[in-house]
Amino acid sequence: MSDQLDGKTVGIVLAPRGSEEAEFTEPRDAVTDAGASVEVIGVETGEVETVNNDLDPAGSYEIEKTFADASVEEYDGLVVPGGTVGADTLRADDDAVEFVHDFFATEKPLCVICHGPWTLVEADVVDGRQLTSYHSLETDIRNAGGDWVDEEVVVDEGLVTSRNPDDLDTFCDKVVEEIEEGEHEDRETDDV
Repeated sequence: MSDQLDGKTVGIVLAPRGSEEAEFTEPRDAVTDAGASVEVIGVETGEVETVNNDLDPAGSYEIEKTFADASVEEYDGLVVPGGTVGADTLRADDDAVEFVHDFFATEKPLCVICHGPWTLVEADVVDGRQLTSYHSLETDIRNAGGDWVDEEVVVDEGLVTSRNPDDLDTFCDKVVEEIEEGEHEDRETDDV
């Protein structure tokens, strides 16, 4: 336990169903172990179930605040886990997409893993950015103007992206580091 993130609040997104368990719990634990408080944000409040990479049911977690009720100003960082079904559900939800878009414009760290970048594509914030994701999103990211690379973790002015659960250790380290660093004022947000 450290105090790197004392006084910071991190939002972590969960889909109504289908978010990847480890991609939620490991970043959550990393930021709380570093001293941050965490608030789980979703489409609607209540219990949701995560999945393991084979879509087997995993844990059950409480969504504390909806996208419609949350304010991007409340959070010092935002984490968007993957999970094919969960990420697809989030990118189809207008409130989720608007929240991610508005959060990106704050220049605060936005940390997204695996299939989570689908939400970035829908939020229209990948143009001109370098990022990574699960390999099947490469064409989607390139078609949206992003520079997709096959690397464990990519950081582009506070936008942290990672490929899959195998990269979680490095991803979590970067999440904590970027949230501790704070806003990235040189992030180009004029077009978002």
